[in-house]
Amino acid sequence: MVSREHNKGSSLHEKFQLLRSVTNSHAESETSIIVDASKYIKKLKQKVEKINNATTSEQYFCDPTDPMVTVETLEKGFMIKVTSGKNEAGMLVCVLEAFEDLGLDVVEARVSCTDSFSFHAIGSSDNDDGESMDAETVKQVVAEAVKTWSDSHDPKG
Repeated sequence: MVSREHNKGSSLHEKFQLLRSVTNSHAESETSIIVDASKYIKKLKQKVEKINNATTSEQYFCDPTDPMVTVETLEKGFMIKVTSGKNEAGMLVCVLEAFEDLGLDVVEARVSCTDSFSFHAIGSSDNDDGESMDAETVKQVVAEAVKTWSDSHDPKG
């Protein structure tokens, strides 16, 4: 009977030492090891949430060739990103026409049209008539222009 309890205690001690090493704890007491493990788990949960939030905000599509549009509000204008896993002639013109429709001037831009399409630009509006544009409106207009363009150039369509 004593041997069984000794093995059980020894096994439990080994598990605490394993938990201690996995969580990088320097604690000596079992209670402190558990507290450190709890803190470690909370940090892992926060990392997972941060990754999930980043993934959600990027709005990944099932088809990597589908164009994706994101817009961030800046102090004076917007950061607009348009990416697509495929590049076809005319997509850049389509995006720039959407800028024109919105009354946005391209202040700075970076474009890559090799195999895929990537457009990152800062657009600003000298809108003095009191109307303010929000990021969601910009996103909708650019996304709709890209979608309309893609649909009209889709060989399956």
